[in-house]
Amino acid sequence: MENGRVRIIDIAEELGLSTATVSNVIHGKTNKMSGETVKRVQQLLEDRQYIPSMAGILLAQNDSKIIGVVINDHEKYEGHTLEDPFISASVNALAKEIEQSGKFLMLKVTDKWNEIPKYASMWNMEGMVLIGYCEQDYKKLREQMHIPFVVYDGYMESFGNLVNIEVNHFDGGVQVGRYLKSRGHSAVLCISDNDICMDMERIMGLKSEIPTAELMVIPMEQETRLIFYMRHLDKIKNYTAVFAVSDYYAMDFIQFLKNVGVSVPEDISVVGFDNVRECEKFVPALTTIKQDYQQRASLAVDMLSRIKDGCCREKNVILPVTLIERDSVCDVNMYKIYE
Repeated sequence: MENGRVRIIDIAEELGLSTATVSNVIHGKTNKMSGETVKRVQQLLEDRQYIPSMAGILLAQNDSKIIGVVINDHEKYEGHTLEDPFISASVNALAKEIEQSGKFLMLKVTDKWNEIPKYASMWNMEGMVLIGYCEQDYKKLREQMHIPFVVYDGYMESFGNLVNIEVNHFDGGVQVGRYLKSRGHSAVLCISDNDICMDMERIMGLKSEIPTAELMVIPMEQETRLIFYMRHLDKIKNYTAVFAVSDYYAMDFIQFLKNVGVSVPEDISVVGFDNVRECEKFVPALTTIKQDYQQRASLAVDMLSRIKDGCCREKNVILPVTLIERDSVCDVNMYKIYE
């Protein structure tokens, strides 16, 4: 036993069996075993809590056609997780792809990673798509679930029954920086609620083109964030352009600027990331980095099937992104030139 975690070798030694035999039971490969051996292994696995309630064994054998989509109920969503533009776009795309594959979607929102194996077992799922959890959560889940699962933006080494699918966050930042530079912007501010993982990649991509770009870490909670913006308004006005690491933050920021009499893009240009549907209808229409939700969803469903069939070699997949130019960016001083 290592660090309190039960290993296959521990189970094998206690029963006087080979590790291959225990592994085969875990993965449902029991055709050549006696019923008594299978029962002994299953019982000890359950007793030692190697896999809670033997969920992994049941799931490895199932063909339920149910795909679980589980979203982290992160505090930044303030209890409205499914209303977040990125989340709703991702779930909508997954729903279409799962239906087209002849399977059924089960959706759950939770901030407790340890509920996920129980949820998978309860519905006898044959695969899962997980969005928004951290690296440590995925590592724990990989140990406790033996069904295929795909993660969005997992930021971890992937192997076994797990595939990570992400978009090219760094290149998105590069495209924003290159575009703003072409419009004459050098005083650029980046706003994000953190400086790690995908947000940091977007920020570093921006700084690779505009090294003087600065990061402002903003509060997640909207009311607190608006107070924060007001407190830092004089500093914000020193920038000609702002890159928000999500469309939600970009549109929220533009609304704040409008409320305090700052015009977009006349006074400050704004760029977002994600290209959610609201971008086109927003005033001004938001310049942003487009990621293809349908492409990622299609790949996720395909990967689940390939993992289950044992023919998936990809472990980390990075999808391209594209800058979409709209009305929220103008050339530096363009409006002053025509005054």
